[in-house]
Amino acid sequence: MRNQTLVGRAKQMRREATPPERKLWAHLKADQLAGAKFRRQVVIGPYIADFACRTPVMLVVELDGDTHGAQESYDAERTRFLESKGYRVLRFSNRDVMQDIEAVLATIAASLL
Repeated sequence: MRNQTLVGRAKQMRREATPPERKLWAHLKADQLAGAKFRRQVVIGPYIADFACRTPVMLVVELDGDTHGAQESYDAERTRFLESKGYRVLRFSNRDVMQDIEAVLATIAASLL
C-alpha cells in the first residue's frame, strides 16, 4: 500500500518545483529524451525520487542542492535502497543543471542505452 502522506508530499513538490527541477523537467517530459518516459517526484518505497524512468531502463535522476553535502550518509542509504529495487541512480548538482544542461542530458541519455 502506498503511503498517502508521501503521495501528498510528492504532489506538493511537483507544484513547487525548484528552478533546476523545472529546467530539467522541460527536457525530460513528453518522452523527449531518447523516447524515455520520465515521471517527476515519484514515490519509491519510503522515498520520493526527483525523476524516475522505468522503461527502457530503471533509472532515477536526483538533483542535489547545496544542503546535500551535509546529507551524504542519507543519500548513500537512499541510493542503496533504490538500487535494491533495481534502479540505477544518477546524481547531479543544481549547479550542473543550471550551468551545463547539455552535459546532464548527455549523461542521462547515455544511461538509457
